[in-house]
Amino acid sequence: MSRASAATLQGIDDFVTGFLGYEKKAANIIAAADGEPDAVLANTYAGFTWMFLEAEGAKAMAGKYLARAEAAAAGANERERMLIAQLERWIADDIPAVQAIGDEIVARHPRDLTSVKLHQYFSFNRGDAANMLRIAKAAEAANADNPHIHGMLAFGYEQLHDLETAEREARLALKLKTKEPWAQHALAHVMLGTGRVEEGVQFLAEAQRTWVDLNSFMYTHNWWHKALFHISQGDHAAVFDAYDNHVWGIEPGYSQDQVGAVSLLARMEVAGMDVGNRWEDVADHMRGRGRDTIQPFLTLQYLYGLARAERVEADELMRAVEEKAATSSAFDRVVWREVALPAARGVLAHARGDYAAAAKWLSVANPRMTEIGGSHAQRDLFGQLLLDAHLKLGNWVIAQQMLEMRRTWDPDGVPVNQALALVKERLGTAA
Repeated sequence: MSRASAATLQGIDDFVTGFLGYEKKAANIIAAADGEPDAVLANTYAGFTWMFLEAEGAKAMAGKYLARAEAAAAGANERERMLIAQLERWIADDIPAVQAIGDEIVARHPRDLTSVKLHQYFSFNRGDAANMLRIAKAAEAANADNPHIHGMLAFGYEQLHDLETAEREARLALKLKTKEPWAQHALAHVMLGTGRVEEGVQFLAEAQRTWVDLNSFMYTHNWWHKALFHISQGDHAAVFDAYDNHVWGIEPGYSQDQVGAVSLLARMEVAGMDVGNRWEDVADHMRGRGRDTIQPFLTLQYLYGLARAERVEADELMRAVEEKAATSSAFDRVVWREVALPAARGVLAHARGDYAAAAKWLSVANPRMTEIGGSHAQRDLFGQLLLDAHLKLGNWVIAQQMLEMRRTWDPDGVPVNQALALVKERLGTAA
C-alpha cells in the first residue's frame, strides 16, 4: 500500500482477513478510513464495504469514500489505482468493467485474495460459475498454502457440478484451517447435492462450533443450509429452531438475511409446515424494498415475502420490475426482461394463491434461472414453488416427473416422498 498509520493498517488487515473469513471485524475498515481520510487503500475498501450492503443509499456512502481515495490518489501505487477504478465503476453499475479491472489485478498481484473473492462475488451474482472457478484457478499456484483459495475453488467446482473435486478442495481448506466457513458451506452444498442428509446434519453440527464472530450472512446462511437438511429429514422442530434462533433476527435489515428468511419460510410452507405470523415480521423489515431492483435474485425474494405478508409494497415492487425490464440499458437488461420479469409474475402469483399463473410464468423462467445469480441450492426455491403449484393444481403427471427428478439428489427426503405417495395415489399407481 502507499501509506497508512499503524491503526489504519490494523483496520485494513481486519478488512482483508474478515472479508475472506466472513468475520464481523471486516467492518472495522470504516473507522480506520474515517481516522485517516487520505489513506487510499483504507478508504477504497471502506467504499467496497458500503457497496456490499446491497441497499438504497449504499452508493452515496461509498461515493464519499471514493472521493477521499481519489483526492489522495496522487501518491497511490498501481494496485491501489486499479482498486479505486473498480470502486468507481461499481458505483456506476458497470460490472463488466469492474471484473475486467479485477482480472488485471489478479494477473499482476495473484496474492491479493480480496480481489479474487470480489471477482467471484460479481460472477456469482450473474450465475457465471465458470468465471468463478477461472479466477480462483488463476490465483491457485500463488496461494497453495492458503485455506481461503481452496474454499473459493471448492465452491466454484460445486457450482459446475464437479462434486468430487469440490469436496476434495473443501476438505483441503478445512485441513489447513478448521474455521473456514466458506469451505464448510461448499461441503454442505456437496452433501445436499448428493443426498447425504444425515452426514450433512452431523457435519454442520460439528462445524457450528467454529461459527464465532462470523458476519450475519455467513452465520445465518450456514444455519440455513442446516435447516434444509432438517426439512429433508422431516424434523420440523429442528427447522423452527434454526429459523427462529439462527436464520432470522441477527441483522434483519440486511439484504442477505432477509432473502434467507424468505427462502426458508417458503420452503417450510411447501413442506407442509405452518409458519404462523413469521411472514409479517420479515415483511416489516422489508418495507423499504418496494423499489429495490439492485439484483434480480434478491428482488424476487423480496417480492415473494412482501406478497405472502399481503403488503402493498409487493405491487409497488412488481411495477418496479416491469419498469426495469422495459427501460434498463444496463448489462443485465436481458436478464431482467427475459428471466426476472416472468419469474416475478410467477412468484407473485404463487404467493397470492393463483397457482395457474404461477405454473405458467415459473415454467417460462425456470430453465434460465441460473442467469439471475445465486447458487443451485438457493435457486431451487423457484423449482419448489413451481412443483408446489402443479401439486395444488392437481397436475399429477407433471408433478410425478418433477418429484422423481428430485429424488435423484434427495432420495430419502420426507417431503419429497410424501408428495410422491400422494401423486401415485391420485394417479392410481400406488404400490
